This record gives sequence, structure tokens and C-alpha cells, in this order.
Amino acid sequence: MSLSDAAQTDAGGSYVWGRFSAFALMVAALTCAADQAVKLWLLLAVHLGNSSAIAIGPFIDLVLTWNTGISYGLFPQQSAAGIWGLFAFKVVAVIFLWAWLTRAQTRLTAAALGLIIGGAIGNALDRLHWPGVMDFVLFHIDTASFTFRWYVFNIADVAIVAGVVGLLYESLTGRGAVKAP
Repeated sequence: MSLSDAAQTDAGGSYVWGRFSAFALMVAALTCAADQAVKLWLLLAVHLGNSSAIAIGPFIDLVLTWNTGISYGLFPQQSAAGIWGLFAFKVVAVIFLWAWLTRAQTRLTAAALGLIIGGAIGNALDRLHWPGVMDFVLFHIDTASFTFRWYVFNIADVAIVAGVVGLLYESLTGRGAVKAP
């Protein structure tokens, strides 16, 4: 069996490149670039790290936090081994998502997977040069009798959630969703 044969799926497609791979790659690149650009702008131009919360609306503040764990701050890592372990996990996840993408049959699936891949890469890049993933959007509700504070998140997190919503929509409506390999 040759290397090219090994790269073929049982459906005859490739795990390396698919019908919508270029489109999804563009979505992923734009997502990652937007995430990184906003983070740099907030750090270098807005100086978010030098201030307390900046209110941008009655329910949304900009605050700087460094997430050293995974979603919702679970499994925080301070050691080099832990940090590289989380980075390796992201790399494996992106490879898996890319293999899934190569089998995508619709633009929605490709866009959703591109958003997830771009968000994962954006957050993974943070781990390479900062003390963790930079989160900065805080949704909250503060009234005299009730206080609610959601976790702090970033553009990459929004992209990942939007991608998951797209995949769920497509799987629930049965419109061309392809199961993960």
C-alpha cells in the first residue's frame, strides 16, 4: 500500500484535501488572524492589561485574564509539561478536525469546521507567547437583587461556539452533515 493509498478514506476521498478545504482554510485563517489582531490591539493600543474593566455596554466589559487551562479554565497548567500537553492536545484536535473537513459535503460544514480550527489555532498560538490564552470579554448582569457573571472569553471562543452551532444545526436538520471520521 502506497502513502497515497493510505491517505484515502473508505469513501474514496482524501484525508489531506477535500472539496471545500480551500474555503475552510480561508475561514480558519481569517478567524485566527482576527482573533490575534484583536488581542494585540487590546494589549498594545488599548493597554487592557494596565486598567481594570472597561465597560463597552451595560452588560459587557473588557477585562484581561489569562486562561492557563482549557474551556472554562478547567485543568489549569503552570508547568512547562502541562502547557505543552495542552498545546499538543490542540494540535491533535486540529488534525482530527481537518480530516473531518476533507469529507465535508456542504459549505456550512466547511465554514463551521473552519471556524473551530481557526479558533483552536488562535488560542493555541496564545500559549506559545503569553502566559495562557488571552480572554477579555465579560458578559454580566448586575441589578440590585441579582448578579450574574459569565466566564471571560475571546474571539476564538466565539468562533468555536459558532462552528459547533453550525455543525449541530446541520446534523439536526440532516442537510449534508458528515460524521466525524
